[in-house]
Amino acid sequence: MHATRKLWTWLAVICVLSFSVLGWVGTEIYLTAPPIPKQVISTDGKILFSEGQVQLGQEAWLTAGGQQLGSVWGHGSYVAPDWSADWLHREALALRAIWAQQEFGKIFEQLNVRQQAELDAKLKNEMRVNSYDGKSGNITLSPARAQAVAQVVEHYVALFGDDPKLDKLREQYAMTSGRLRDPLDLQALPAFIFWSAWSAATDRPGETAISYTSNWPHEPLVGNTPTAGAGIWSIASIILMIAAIAGMIFLHSISKEAPDPTPPKTDPLFDLKPTPSMKATKKYFYVVIGLILAQVAMGVITAHYAVEGQSFFGFPLAKILPFTVSRTIHTQFAVLWIATAWLATGLYIAPAISGHEPKYQKLGVDVLFYALLFIVVGSTAFGWLGTLQHSGNDFSFWIGNQGLEFTSMGRVWQVLLFIGLLFWVTLLGRGLMPALKTPSESRGLIAMVFLAALCIGGFYATSLTWGPRTHYSMIEYWRWWLVHLWVEGFFEVFATAVIALLFTRLGLIRASTANSAIVLETIVFLFGGILGTLHHLYFTGTPTFVIAIGAMFSALEVVPLALIGVEAYKNYQRSKAAAWVQAYKWSILCFIAVGFWNVVGAGLLGFAINTPIALYYMQGLNMTAAHGHAALFGVYGMLGIGLLLFCLRGLSDRAAWSDKLLAPMFWSMNIGLAMMVFISLVPAGIYQAWASITQGMWFARSPEVIHSNLMETFVWMRVPGDIVFAIGCVFLALFAWRLLMGGKREQSALTPTAQTKRV
Repeated sequence: MHATRKLWTWLAVICVLSFSVLGWVGTEIYLTAPPIPKQVISTDGKILFSEGQVQLGQEAWLTAGGQQLGSVWGHGSYVAPDWSADWLHREALALRAIWAQQEFGKIFEQLNVRQQAELDAKLKNEMRVNSYDGKSGNITLSPARAQAVAQVVEHYVALFGDDPKLDKLREQYAMTSGRLRDPLDLQALPAFIFWSAWSAATDRPGETAISYTSNWPHEPLVGNTPTAGAGIWSIASIILMIAAIAGMIFLHSISKEAPDPTPPKTDPLFDLKPTPSMKATKKYFYVVIGLILAQVAMGVITAHYAVEGQSFFGFPLAKILPFTVSRTIHTQFAVLWIATAWLATGLYIAPAISGHEPKYQKLGVDVLFYALLFIVVGSTAFGWLGTLQHSGNDFSFWIGNQGLEFTSMGRVWQVLLFIGLLFWVTLLGRGLMPALKTPSESRGLIAMVFLAALCIGGFYATSLTWGPRTHYSMIEYWRWWLVHLWVEGFFEVFATAVIALLFTRLGLIRASTANSAIVLETIVFLFGGILGTLHHLYFTGTPTFVIAIGAMFSALEVVPLALIGVEAYKNYQRSKAAAWVQAYKWSILCFIAVGFWNVVGAGLLGFAINTPIALYYMQGLNMTAAHGHAALFGVYGMLGIGLLLFCLRGLSDRAAWSDKLLAPMFWSMNIGLAMMVFISLVPAGIYQAWASITQGMWFARSPEVIHSNLMETFVWMRVPGDIVFAIGCVFLALFAWRLLMGGKREQSALTPTAQTKRV
């Protein structure tokens, strides 16, 4: 107990210090973020963008699809361009062409080597000089550059409007015509994209050859190449990671772990009688399976749009289900079904652990279920309809689709979900309170479950921190608090503690050992994970020291994964500890799969893009998608399915249980995911990385690459993996249907007398 108390103290200290640093970084981002100009004017007095247009343009871009339609500073979807890189390249080419005509009377390609070199050097100087005046709040451009900007503005107005000349390009970008109907929005959108590109190329005040985005994206025309810090801190982070892994392996080798206890002769949970509130969680798990099927269907459609931008095998599907909607549902449902599975697990285990059913607990579980269902259906429907009807900026932000990846639901739905999560924490706390008050070996685990749940409910408040015109750098800062810390942080701590608690209840691990192990594991994970959040913010208009902190601490995130294989092997051994454990075989195998994908998806594929030098070239490319699919479904998805199966085991009639359906479900899902990632996404990401390194980010995201024969072949190579994966989802649905129908048939077959005797 004394050793465990010390670990809790260390955990508290690390959390306080880490969040203090993360909060300080946020204030520095706020103070040093790229300035938003009042006006962008030329030296001859022409106004290019007026006051407020950058902020209005940001709203318009998010309404038009935002991060579901291309990206800015590398964050978003992958079919359309990164608009900041696209603008930067187009403006540089236009300015160089204007100078070639003005100074030599020829197009640039017809100039000799000396003349081309002269204009290239002039271009870099022009694009990198910071002409922002802090007193007036204006950005001043030369007349030639103002002319180049006007040309790019014309292109963007036509693209996001309905100019038929760009129909082919819109199809390649998976865009629909007339994305912005309001003339004011259409004129303001280029102001925001210009500002994002200006921030990416303009030197920071008092510095040379370092832009506000640390020279991202790679664009040789304007001298955007990796900074020295990106290379140095990448090397340092790798060295630190290797040293930390070696230290962890050494400590593990000299530590003496108590052996697992002798398992009970019979299943300790066999005679567990589900309480009314526990039974009420069953419908949550069926909704989870429905969301999985819907997410997979939307994923198939979204992936196909990479080949046919507006059609699905010739059918003009984009008229009713555009790419921005299908991708929004695909990403949003992934988070929602995983979260729902974990929330329901918490509600299921609380009375089982404490042996206490609080008054009105079932009513609370039912109310929460229908509230969450209302939020899911409402946010999806209003986001979909708002996109189709072009309902405007205010509608999109408050009740429609905010245009932000993984946090796209309108603000009203976010507020309702926040209230729902706090209600969930209350229900969970009521169920666990008797166990928390009673001294026992498991009390530390139960406390960890409740504290993680409290953080899950509380930290969702970070989704309410930005407004429609908040600085884009700050939106990204707070968005990653939610996506990284909420999903990848506290949910993982919660799930890990729940699994340990379940294993102790089954008598497969010692409660005293699990207490210390979970606290220690949480310390190791959060020590790197909290400040590791910053690896998402290397190039989002943040100070240069963010690269150093993010690189070093994100490298530490990989360290605990080095021993995941050991834990997975122990879980495999526990699955054979006694004959009755086979009843939980597929739940335990799902937990073992979590260990595999933690190493492969989160570890190998994650670290492949996490170092600053790697992410500089690969941010916003398909290597990110490979990591996202392998980590999000492989780790969190399989964890959710494992918990779902465990709970359904206790809620369903054992005669209706079918391992014959679970076997193909498990193997099809994991094999299909591996095929999808390694046959399609990883090769596509490597090809794009080559394009980014050799020519620039604009080229890696251009139609020339995205719709090249090789790239489209990689997209088609997803089909076999998608089919195998989808078969696994169908088997899961069939299993759930059999479980449901088998239980109903048995119940209807029982006579009232038999039912009474059984009770």
